[in-house]
Amino acid sequence: MFSNNAYYQADLQKVISADIDWQKFQDKAFLVIGASGMLGTFLIDCLMKQNIDYNSNITIYAMGRSHQKLAERYSEYSEHANFHIHAGDVTEAITLDVPVDYIIHGASNTHPKAYSSDPIGTIMTNIKGTQQVLDFAKEIPGTKVLFLSTVEVYGENRGDIDSFDEKYCGYIDCNTLRAGYPEGKRASEALCQAYIQQYNLDIVIPRLSRIFGPTMLKDDSKASSQFILNAINNEDIVLKSAGNQYFSYCYVADAVYGLLFLLQKGQSGEAYNIANPALDLTLKDLANKLADLAGTKVRFDLPEQSEALGYSKATTAILDIAKIQQLGWQPIYSLNDSLNQVMKIMKTEE
Repeated sequence: MFSNNAYYQADLQKVISADIDWQKFQDKAFLVIGASGMLGTFLIDCLMKQNIDYNSNITIYAMGRSHQKLAERYSEYSEHANFHIHAGDVTEAITLDVPVDYIIHGASNTHPKAYSSDPIGTIMTNIKGTQQVLDFAKEIPGTKVLFLSTVEVYGENRGDIDSFDEKYCGYIDCNTLRAGYPEGKRASEALCQAYIQQYNLDIVIPRLSRIFGPTMLKDDSKASSQFILNAINNEDIVLKSAGNQYFSYCYVADAVYGLLFLLQKGQSGEAYNIANPALDLTLKDLANKLADLAGTKVRFDLPEQSEALGYSKATTAILDIAKIQQLGWQPIYSLNDSLNQVMKIMKTEE
């Protein structure tokens, strides 16, 4: 997948050429949990490109529930000595019997249909899964953990600020089905703090904006993902609301650059927003941008009931990225570049 795609390879090269000290990752081992997800996939491809092109000798353990899916997705690395598949459910004890230097916990339901069809799994993959990850980490002295959190922990903007810094706390109606995702992430962040205090773990918490990119799963029901699928199929963009929601977005390449950056410069116990201010958009503006690129139109439709149950109720969720910028990180993609890249990559993979 994407191994011969020049546009995708250019994205990988752009990330590994950014402000990352690859010498610090030389000869290190990574456990990537949620390896078949949008972020896990791009992250592993970056690490493997660094191995193949620059001989970094980074060992990668790609963990997910389905060995078959992982084997299919990463077939091009099957004979590479540095790449290993580890099948397992993150809500159960991690049985990997090797030391690792870095753990990226990105296993989670991340789109509306999954929230409504698997609400218990949505909560427990975060809370119980995070406990299993941290129990595994505490047995490996010196390992660093990234717990991938979300803009959704901030809840709804109360109207008192323009953007969320890492100390903001907005409203979430916890007595709803949809609350399982943000409340699960909130509880998991608290669990990270407990393990830091009790076991002196090194844990950094990236809070990611809404991410899009070519490595998305084809059943991803997020609005941005559906818009992209419409666009690459030369279909009208289907907007299932008035589209006035105002959100921060980030291209997957910039998001993965942020994760690698925080592995090196993020401080334990701290949360850092990852977003691209150039991609602060209303949903209808995003739809119109993609429709213009595809030469199609935007039309309105009502969502299916099961999908609507999983929709976020937030209407304004803009992330302030000053904290990570103070460490030296800046996104590297413009709005047009990121949308053009995802379109070109996915069209050439059809």
